Amino acid sequence: MITARAAATFEPVGRSVASARAFVRDTLQGWGLADIVDDAVVLTSELVTNAVVHAGTAADVLCLRDGDGSVRVEVADRYPDRGLPVQDLGHHFGDPDREGGRGLLLCASLADRWGVEYTATDKRVWFRLDLPERPVGTRSAGPVLPDSALPVTDTRVRVAVVQVDSGGTVSSWNDDARELFGYTSEQVIGKPLTDLAAWPHTPGIGTGIAEALALSRWEGSYGIRGADGRTIPVYASHLRVRDADGEPSTVCLLVRDHERAVLQSPARGAAADTTGASESRERAADPFEIFIGSPPPDDLDGLLQRTVERARDMLDGDAAFLLLATDDETELEVRATTGLPSARQRFARVPVEAGSGRYGSARMPSVHEDLTAVPGAVPLLEGTGMRSVVTVPLKVEGRLTGSLGVAAEAPGRYTNEEALRLQFAADRIALAVESARLTELERLRRGSLSFLVEASDLLAGTLDRDQTLALMAQMTVPTLASWCAVYTIADQSSEPELSYVLHEDEERIDGLKALLTKVPPPDPVPTPGARVWTAPGDAAHSAALRTSLRSLGLDQTGLSGDRPSAGITGTTLATAAAVGGETVVLPLVARNRVIGMLTLGKPTEERFRQEILELAEDLSRRAALALDNARLYSERTAISQSLQRSLLPPELPDVPGVEVEVIYRAAGEGNEVGGDFYDIFPIRDGAYGFAIGDVCGTGPEAAAVTGLARHALRLLAREGFGGPAVLERLNAAILDEGARSRFLTLLYGELWPKPEGGATLKVVCAGHPLPLRLRQDGSVEPAAEPQPLLGVLEDLELYEETVTLDPGDVLLCVTDGVTERREGARMLGDDGLADVLTTCTGLTAGAVAARIMRAVERFAADAPSDDMAILAMRVPE
Repeated sequence: MITARAAATFEPVGRSVASARAFVRDTLQGWGLADIVDDAVVLTSELVTNAVVHAGTAADVLCLRDGDGSVRVEVADRYPDRGLPVQDLGHHFGDPDREGGRGLLLCASLADRWGVEYTATDKRVWFRLDLPERPVGTRSAGPVLPDSALPVTDTRVRVAVVQVDSGGTVSSWNDDARELFGYTSEQVIGKPLTDLAAWPHTPGIGTGIAEALALSRWEGSYGIRGADGRTIPVYASHLRVRDADGEPSTVCLLVRDHERAVLQSPARGAAADTTGASESRERAADPFEIFIGSPPPDDLDGLLQRTVERARDMLDGDAAFLLLATDDETELEVRATTGLPSARQRFARVPVEAGSGRYGSARMPSVHEDLTAVPGAVPLLEGTGMRSVVTVPLKVEGRLTGSLGVAAEAPGRYTNEEALRLQFAADRIALAVESARLTELERLRRGSLSFLVEASDLLAGTLDRDQTLALMAQMTVPTLASWCAVYTIADQSSEPELSYVLHEDEERIDGLKALLTKVPPPDPVPTPGARVWTAPGDAAHSAALRTSLRSLGLDQTGLSGDRPSAGITGTTLATAAAVGGETVVLPLVARNRVIGMLTLGKPTEERFRQEILELAEDLSRRAALALDNARLYSERTAISQSLQRSLLPPELPDVPGVEVEVIYRAAGEGNEVGGDFYDIFPIRDGAYGFAIGDVCGTGPEAAAVTGLARHALRLLAREGFGGPAVLERLNAAILDEGARSRFLTLLYGELWPKPEGGATLKVVCAGHPLPLRLRQDGSVEPAAEPQPLLGVLEDLELYEETVTLDPGDVLLCVTDGVTERREGARMLGDDGLADVLTTCTGLTAGAVAARIMRAVERFAADAPSDDMAILAMRVPE
């Protein structure tokens, strides 16, 4: 039999959900059914959301109270074509983390009975909640327990009753208080309770019992210092009251902590169903599942989002937010919101201790009846239109782990009663949230380690500066940031220079680079860690504003001006959006010097997570060392290449009547000075000297001998010494170098072109591969005899040999890098070189040198491991 009825219709707008929640809450509280209000409000909120938001129709809400002690709530919409999932056919209600579709899941979890009814014009979802049956005259009751299961107390239970006035001083002290703590009433009345209380402080907390006494109701444990100096653990229940004159005071009931069952309030909704509860009510007995819903989300973001939605619905708010504490408990990071611009607020950070007193700390519950009276009290809600807010801490084992808040647009919506209800819910979810946070943190740390290992491998794989800069940017975008810019500093007296820019959208790179070139670079501060840099965002917004004004035909003064094209306007606005979020700068410090800055940015209204900034800091340290290594390598390579060029002639002289061609290839990547060298130079009129040699080894020592040999050859030859005398004196100079000396193979000769054609050569081959002469008929023969190399023996007796080149003849001189070219066990050798030279009949000197080099390169698949020099001289026909 229906004993009470209430109905209302709500338009298809977002505000209707909050109105429907308020309607159901007021109706059930008016009927005296506070025990089932929360479940009914949560279910109504989900079903009305489905109707007005997802279906886009008006919603009819009907509340019915039966005479048997149950309540039926019906929600109808005008969209009857929606299908109903059939659970017993193997189908599921869908993913509980989806934006929609949770209404039926919650009905199955929270309601005693529920169903869906269809008509031609509407669809009606109903649920039924049964009231817990209690013996007549009781407010709450528990089951009958055996004596062994009852709480243990002393023979006589003493309950201290202490009344504390508005100033925090003791105004009343009963006999049980005297027995428990050893003080008479005369000793304590008029003294602050804080002189007796041992409040359980957490390091860094500036709040204590004084703030707790200001709450309307409080329960918990602390200590009282007895007259004998010992601290007695107590369990306390505080109630804030006022006398007939309106003067507030707090009544404190205290028992020994092990007797807390005397005062401890039963968990809400924990009253036993003495007549036997239904199976669905047993499934919903867990307070966490009652608040979150079953099944709970298995990921942190889903759990946090579900939490703020439930908190908003429970207190009939317009918005809710949840912040998680950093490891050091100094800051809170926004992780989930509803009813707020979440993209703008996500990962924003606020201090835990924002000021003095309870309202300035996130460690205690707080209620703001009107935020306009205290501007800036809750920075997260500035500019959102919210007027009243209640916030409570999330704590695990006394440690602050987060903060949960609910806000409303109307002032005066929340009191301490709502704070207690929200604190009860926060206590139920704090452990689950912390567990999910630690799971996510472990996953992030594992991913960070993998990321850093891969980044280290990539950075260690190159010594090229430009490639290192590119790798730094490519590793951060888009993994860590939306865009990246790398500034480098050449030396301590130089200004930072923009060296590389990357954006996840390639079309934005040019605009971003143009913007950053106009912004002064960040200061090269060596302090480790990320620091916020606002200059790019400010400059981008200013440029976008100016461009928008010009596009409307207005300049900054409001006068008409040139109207830019739509493309230019779009690019400027897009660039402003690309850099409008948080931008941070990390110093690149290597070998105690700032060598640059790594700049990371987010698009408009986005911020960095603390874990991402820590990962970026680790990456910046590795990248700085890699960049400095690349710089040092580049400097060394430049020095090596400059030294290598100084050991070779700048250009070849023009020898009349003789074609001359040289090919020189240094092995490796140019990081070592080669030991091979060559030279052709005029001695006197009509005579030219030529040389090709190979110093043992590479590096500075080999370079020193190479420079000595090349310059000594020129000097001695121009002094009129013949070939043997030149080499003997060079041998003595090399030996004079002592431990720095290196042995040297050298082919030296003098060339006299003949006016009638042909040329005469006088050569000395000191331990070098023999020169080969190619005749016109294709025959190849050595053009000299081998003699001892230089730098080994003190007394050398060398001689020179005369070679005549007829028109069409070729003289080929090479270093051992050519003849010792290997492929496995095979070696090109002198015979292989001669075979290749046989095929060069009729070719010019340049063509001969090119064919020899091509044959050497093709002889093996691997790159040459030794320097190679080829000198070809030919007398034209």
